[in-house]
Amino acid sequence: MKILIFTEGTILMHKSALGHTREQTVRQALENKSAVKNFSEYVPTGNAIGKIRMWKEQGGEIIYFSSRRTSEQLNDIRSVLEKYNFPAGEFEYRKGGETYKDAGERIVPDILIEDDCETIGGEKEMISPHLKPEIKSKVKCIVVREFGGIDHLPDDINSFTFAPGDDKSFSTPH
Repeated sequence: MKILIFTEGTILMHKSALGHTREQTVRQALENKSAVKNFSEYVPTGNAIGKIRMWKEQGGEIIYFSSRRTSEQLNDIRSVLEKYNFPAGEFEYRKGGETYKDAGERIVPDILIEDDCETIGGEKEMISPHLKPEIKSKVKCIVVREFGGIDHLPDDINSFTFAPGDDKSFSTPH
């Protein structure tokens, strides 16, 4: 089972967000672009590492997806994943002139986990709303709140029981 997981905003956050609520973190992202752009200093959101480790141990094929495009930024995100010992997995990003939709349709995961992109424009910056119907019908799309983490998602990857193609939002507890 291929699980495509967005990195920035979904399982990683800017370092200045540590110790702050999700709402405060969103405000920081909207007001302090310099902290948000320091990708080499990003930190895990909640227990993302443990959750992903559980899914991998159940046979999940982990694919990390970065919104970054430059070699330097992509290397920063890869380094953060390694630094914090995220489970091994593929590392993907938009290639060439790809849009998020194009990348999602190239990868075609079984499960797509992305955040709602609240601080960068919302739905227009997401993959799931834009997938072709024939591809979306094959993908279980899970949308979490930006900077809300994935701790609240099921531990058992087989618990994602809704039908592929049905968007599923998992509210982040406060």
